[in-house]
Amino acid sequence: MAQLVLVVEDEQAIAESVAYALTAEGFEARIAASGEDALGLYETLQPDLVLLDLMLPGMDGIDVCRALRRRSAVPVIMLTARASEVDRVIGLEVGADDYVTKPFGTRELIARVRAALRRQSMLQQPAVEYQFRDDRLSVDLARPSVQVDGREVQLSPREFSLLKALLLHRGRVRTREQLLEEAWGSDEFLTQRTVDVHVRWLRQKLEPDPKHPQYIETVRGIGYRFGK
Repeated sequence: MAQLVLVVEDEQAIAESVAYALTAEGFEARIAASGEDALGLYETLQPDLVLLDLMLPGMDGIDVCRALRRRSAVPVIMLTARASEVDRVIGLEVGADDYVTKPFGTRELIARVRAALRRQSMLQQPAVEYQFRDDRLSVDLARPSVQVDGREVQLSPREFSLLKALLLHRGRVRTREQLLEEAWGSDEFLTQRTVDVHVRWLRQKLEPDPKHPQYIETVRGIGYRFGK
């Protein structure tokens, strides 16, 4: 069965072009022209991935991404006409898995879609058995499950992959390059900044005080360590 991609884009020409390219590559594509329509279609269609424009009429892409993250770990790739680092980081911090800056080439877009779906597929495969528990945090990689104070915490596919990479090397320092390879695999579009953003997002979800982390430690000039 073809994987379904929901294209959320208010510019009709761009939306139809992207949908055509996806269909030509063997995907099924549906289009939503607004954030409100996107959330409605998401509930109905349960797509495998969402391509989400940042600038939408009414409810913008940031708010849509936040809403999606409250209910799902579906991979989200944001489309933005803004090239600034700030806009990209904001997109990642609200739970997007990746971003593509307009104008983009079809080859790059399809490559990012395939990479995001590949990472999602890896998460759904039987995981290595590993459990971490203390009086606050519980992680079971085999289920997979993450709980804080007894409540389930929803991580995006990238966040979970990063946590897994840190836990499997618990107590050892991992460089940003190692974490990129271990958590995301070979992806020419990612940078070390991606690791920093996702570490910060993980801390906000897992740490009692993200500014003074107990679990994910920064090793200055090198990388990170799960040191609890």
